[in-house]
Amino acid sequence: MSIKSIKKKSFRSLTDWKRLRRIEDRNIDFSDIPETDEKFWADAGVVVPTAKTHLSVRLDEDVVDWFKRQGPGYQTRMNAVLRSYMQAVSKSGRSR
Repeated sequence: MSIKSIKKKSFRSLTDWKRLRRIEDRNIDFSDIPETDEKFWADAGVVVPTAKTHLSVRLDEDVVDWFKRQGPGYQTRMNAVLRSYMQAVSKSGRSR
């Protein structure tokens, strides 16, 4: 493991929170957000996250670095990519 991958990277929010807190709800532009109706929510359901398993795994450094460069939540994105692959293989009937 390289020093580069061990160092903690801090991410600073670019959001101007003070300015946002001063804006009153009536002054927020919702024109680009469509209103929802009963039909929109008809098939909605609660998705309960599955339990995670703590795992030690060896991955190529460039792969991990690429995911980290995408920003916070890189482990969640890695999990999503693996899940997508798992579902694609399961649907195709192939087994590895």
